[in-house]
Amino acid sequence: MKPEAVVEKRKDKIPYEYYKKELAKTLPSTIEENTGLIYNEEKSSFTVKLMTDEYSISYPGGEVKGPSENIKYSLKTLLLRYLINSKGVKPAGKMIHYRDVPDGNIYYANFYGRCIMRLAKTFKNKPDLLDIALQKIGGEKIDTADISYKIPFLHNIYVYVLYWRGDDEFPASAQILFSDNVEYYFSAEDLAFVGDIVNDYLLKAIY
Repeated sequence: MKPEAVVEKRKDKIPYEYYKKELAKTLPSTIEENTGLIYNEEKSSFTVKLMTDEYSISYPGGEVKGPSENIKYSLKTLLLRYLINSKGVKPAGKMIHYRDVPDGNIYYANFYGRCIMRLAKTFKNKPDLLDIALQKIGGEKIDTADISYKIPFLHNIYVYVLYWRGDDEFPASAQILFSDNVEYYFSAEDLAFVGDIVNDYLLKAIY
């Protein structure tokens, strides 16, 4: 592993270790009420479904296990923050822009380059491949763009991926939107990781 990769991994581990301690301060009953998840007393854990995969999170330890042994610390941290910060608000069925989230305007340039442009570049001139990938990660087709899907990201949280084919006048473009309750679960900074994870899953679905 390259030295810079080691430093990055260590940096990502710091918030994960912090939120493991924060999780222990939150009662299982509170987590159940705010997320709709069920605490398994026998296994001392919560099972969280992220798109098509299930993750087991121990309580109070906060250890995250999933379909892969090499789970990124950023994903582990996001799942812990979901358990800790959820407010139990259900979606009303509307899509909102990243800028509609508190502080979204501040971080939008980062989100656009990191998530939306990555999506557009990955599937440039490959709309059919994007369609297949979105189905593989559990997306439900909706009638909004040339290719558009509603993705159950976590319980009560949805991510919408929209793609418009290019023509002689306009290049192909993409957009990532969220269910209207997302601010009651994640911050604008968190949503950049949400976009990363969706992109990771789409990439994994085709390779």
